[in-house]
Amino acid sequence: MPVHTRIRPFNTKDTYPEQNLDNDLCQAVVAGKTVYLRGQVPQDLDTRENIAIGDPAGQAEKVMENITLLLEEAGSALSHICKVTVYLTDIRHRETCYRVLGKHLKGVFPVFTGLVVVALARPEWLIEVDVIAVLPD
Repeated sequence: MPVHTRIRPFNTKDTYPEQNLDNDLCQAVVAGKTVYLRGQVPQDLDTRENIAIGDPAGQAEKVMENITLLLEEAGSALSHICKVTVYLTDIRHRETCYRVLGKHLKGVFPVFTGLVVVALARPEWLIEVDVIAVLPD
């Protein structure tokens, strides 16, 4: 039995073909009772299509859809999130994005860290969110 379960493995040469990268990664890792999600961006997990370009609320919605889907695939749920880290490329998007995240996380009470960064991996992405959750008993 593997020590970790890796969900949706991929290689960066497929995800970022314009960049000279060759890294084996995955969207989520389950280690024991802990679920670690890769930073989620407003991109379709199956097609890699960028969603809601220029729309911070729409991007935050897609990010939360991805997080919900990956947690379900890992055997967890939004209600089991413990830690959230939010990366924004513009502080002016904070209230808009946090309203969307807050709507999805109502009643969860995770610890939350927000950062404003110069850029994300693609210039059209305005938000990235990574999450640590647990598996239910």
